[in-house]
Amino acid sequence: MQLEPLDTHLWHVTHAFKANGIPITSRMTVVCLPGRQLLVHSPIPMPPGSTLHKQLQALGTVAFIVAPNKMHHLFLAPCADAFPDAVVYGPKGLERKRPELAARLQALPTGDVAQWQPDLEHLAFEGIPAGNESVWFHRPSATLIVTDLMQWMAGDLPWPTQVYATLTGVRHQLAVPRTVRALVRDRTAAARSAERVLRWPFTRVVMAHNQVVDRDAYAQAMQALSVFMKVG
Repeated sequence: MQLEPLDTHLWHVTHAFKANGIPITSRMTVVCLPGRQLLVHSPIPMPPGSTLHKQLQALGTVAFIVAPNKMHHLFLAPCADAFPDAVVYGPKGLERKRPELAARLQALPTGDVAQWQPDLEHLAFEGIPAGNESVWFHRPSATLIVTDLMQWMAGDLPWPTQVYATLTGVRHQLAVPRTVRALVRDRTAAARSAERVLRWPFTRVVMAHNQVVDRDAYAQAMQALSVFMKVG
């Protein structure tokens, strides 16, 4: 595995594994902030000495490691161990799932982080406490970065993955998975967050599972997020 550039100061890499017996891939995104400080979003395995580890060291200093929701934390501890000087962030509630990380884990702030400005903004998406996902906007590349909130599992996939993607509504288009929709507990708050996301002028959507959308990205995201604005 090795990083591939998406844009200036933005890279990604995917990792294949199984979740609940279903073969999937997950994407790690890396943002280079001012001062060559790196933010690692949704880390994947990167053993010390691996190509991926060396690439990160060559790009700059890994200063921030982020678990963007309460589901994407499987590889957080080894990444934190590989970069012991990095600040490790996670959503509210993750410390109860990963008590061994409590000493290093900091809650993602609700407001802007000075060290990330002006390049990177984030928003805690409300109304879905089971995930407590944060959504990110990389302003220099006009890129929206999401984790599980929106998905599009396209391409040649193993049949169990195809079935799962079809059942959750993310096989043929960018969408909020039915599994995520089922977890909404405050529709008003979710709608408010969706509207806030759509204020960002993004032209690309990068998601953990599994596509990067470069064409008509804003229109597709608006259509996907409209499920939060619907009544009933």
